[in-house]
Amino acid sequence: MADDELDAIRRQRMAELQAKHGDGSNDQQGQQEAKQRDSEMRNSILAQVLDQSARGRLSNLAMVKPEKANAVENYLIQMARFGKLGGKISESGLIDILEKVSQQTEKKTTVTFNRRKVMDSDEEDDY
Repeated sequence: MADDELDAIRRQRMAELQAKHGDGSNDQQGQQEAKQRDSEMRNSILAQVLDQSARGRLSNLAMVKPEKANAVENYLIQMARFGKLGGKISESGLIDILEKVSQQTEKKTTVTFNRRKVMDSDEEDDY
């Protein structure tokens, strides 16, 4: 008898939670559709802005360094929205943009040596 009551309480609680938060599968499906629309929009803008060789280079870059390719895509989309591009960008123009982005995001590496002070044999002369 307690099991039946417990099951009823669980079902009621699950119904309340689903009503409160909405059905999770519908939310995930909506998010996936939004991501797909966003990626289609990005691809259409990039297709208008870049020629074939530049798109190939950008896709190769996306395989190796996806964060850098994403930054370049965002830069190109932003320039296209503001009308700063005069036409299709060739591969050499994309290389120039890649160099600019690389200079802005360049990381400086430094190496520091922390030497331990250990009893060296140099300090003691026991010949």
